[in-house]
Amino acid sequence: MRIALDAMGGDRAPEEVVRGALAAAPDLGAEICLVGLSERVEPLLRENGRCPDNVSFRAATEVIGMTENPVSAIRRKRDASLAVAIQMARDGEVEAVVSAGNTGALMALSKMRLGTIPGVERPAITAPIPTLAKPALLLDAGANSDCKPEHLVQFAVMASQYAADVMGVQRPRVGLLNIGSEDFKGNELTKEAAVALRELEGPGLNFVGFVEGDQAFAGEVDVVVCDGFVGNVVLKVAEGVGDLIMGLLRQEIARSVRGQVGAVLMRPIFQAAKGRVDYREYGGALLLGLNGVCVKSHGRSDAMAIGNALTVAKRSVESSVIEHIRESCARLAPVPDRA
Repeated sequence: MRIALDAMGGDRAPEEVVRGALAAAPDLGAEICLVGLSERVEPLLRENGRCPDNVSFRAATEVIGMTENPVSAIRRKRDASLAVAIQMARDGEVEAVVSAGNTGALMALSKMRLGTIPGVERPAITAPIPTLAKPALLLDAGANSDCKPEHLVQFAVMASQYAADVMGVQRPRVGLLNIGSEDFKGNELTKEAAVALRELEGPGLNFVGFVEGDQAFAGEVDVVVCDGFVGNVVLKVAEGVGDLIMGLLRQEIARSVRGQVGAVLMRPIFQAAKGRVDYREYGGALLLGLNGVCVKSHGRSDAMAIGNALTVAKRSVESSVIEHIRESCARLAPVPDRA
């Protein structure tokens, strides 16, 4: 198996990306091909002496920045590291692509060059979220701000298969994010999507109904489905609340000697709790609906996050999740032609 890694993608590229690849290489059980600027990447590969046998390099001459407009960037920068990596997947040189770079560019390039799975009108961005039980999957996390009911149905089917194949969840519980659990609550989008999902409920889809925001983080479902506007707001609010709580704790601990002593005693517990909400532990998630394995890692990814993203890519290939999603989506009613 061979994985293309966008060495120039992310806020801490290429240093942390290369470090992550080199650290993961000995135990990954797959080849890693770093794609990036020769003058930036090759010196990093030589820093620690001999490069592992399963790490190689492919040169690119351009970089798509994190804040660049995706559409204009992919038109102007045809030899960007991200574009080269995805082209390698299209040409069959690699089985998967990993990037912590510009999300919009990754989605647009992947959709253009790899195509989408038949029956999927809009690919979606997945995001693992921490819960009181075990990690759950939220989608869409920002790719599609305006959705129709059939899009949410497709998201649910794809995410359920991903949770089963890659996350190892037996019969994943799928919930539709809403402002209440009662059938009469919600907007037309969620109501219509719920009706369609109930019709699909069976051996292939374990739809449990509406879930509210607090239920999603309580671990009552394994998959949380919503449109990209809501999903992105949920993620950003959750991150903000997490930072707020940590900031308040630091302020209160610093107020007294008793607080500082207590913090020292509680340090192992704090570290364990932090690990459960640390995005680096999850590495990244598959862009669902694409006709290939593309894993998006957090823009702030360090070496640890990059290594875990490579593991997600490897698991996705080994589990044949794309083929299984293709089979699941083939059973859906065709998306109406809106032309």
